[in-house]
Formats: sequence, C-alpha cells, structure tokens
Amino acid sequence: MTEADLGVEIAGVKLKNPVIAASGTFGYGEEYAGLFDINSLGGLVVKGISLKPRQGNPPPRIVETPCGMLNSIGL
Repeated sequence: MTEADLGVEIAGVKLKNPVIAASGTFGYGEEYAGLFDINSLGGLVVKGISLKPRQGNPPPRIVETPCGMLNSIGL
C-alpha cells in the first residue's frame, strides 16, 4: 500500500503535510518529543519576539477548554 501525498503549499512554502503545531501551548516542542515524533509535523509556529521588552497580559494567561487550551500572553 502506498502512502497518500499530504503535501501542501502555504504562501509559497511547501510542507509535507498540513499539520502545524501552534506556538504557545506547544512551547518549543521539546516537551512533546517524548510523546510523538515531532519531525512528522508539517510545520511549527515559533514564539513571538520583539526588539523591546513588553509587559504582556496579566494572569491568568492560559485556560483549558473542552476543546483544548487558549492562551493570551499579550506579546
């Protein structure tokens, strides 16, 4: 049996599949490396950076919902 080609192109960037881990709840990926092969992801949204420090939002910044987690760090 051959594997399906799940490759996609988003904004001119070719990915091997459309599964993209979001920044924030995914951290830097190290936390999930023991749970599954992170190389199987099509992409990873990296954390935001800025030239100058920012205060961010006051706690609580993260909340669990029945469908997953939401965060609002505010950077």
